[in-house]
Amino acid sequence: MAESDASTAENQAVRESNPRTVSGTVVSDRMDKTITVKVERRVKHPVYGKFVRKSTKIHAHDEENTCNVGDTVTVVECRPISKSKTWMLASVDERAGGV
Repeated sequence: MAESDASTAENQAVRESNPRTVSGTVVSDRMDKTITVKVERRVKHPVYGKFVRKSTKIHAHDEENTCNVGDTVTVVECRPISKSKTWMLASVDERAGGV
């Protein structure tokens, strides 16, 4: 039992020191200090072998309200900030093209 507890604590420490980061596109910035980011990934179809695009929408914390719709951003996993927000804005990679 002690070995499994030690390995669990070690895995949790590794997770906290190396949080997940994902990149995506901002699809909504209407909420205060919150953005909605669409993250796309490509997975191979199990039968046909074709690569299919799958997407996930996540809510991320944007403290200064710096992002606009269409921006490409990187978000990092963090502690739960609210019921739906468990991600935080890490950086704005590319601004949306506009006038």
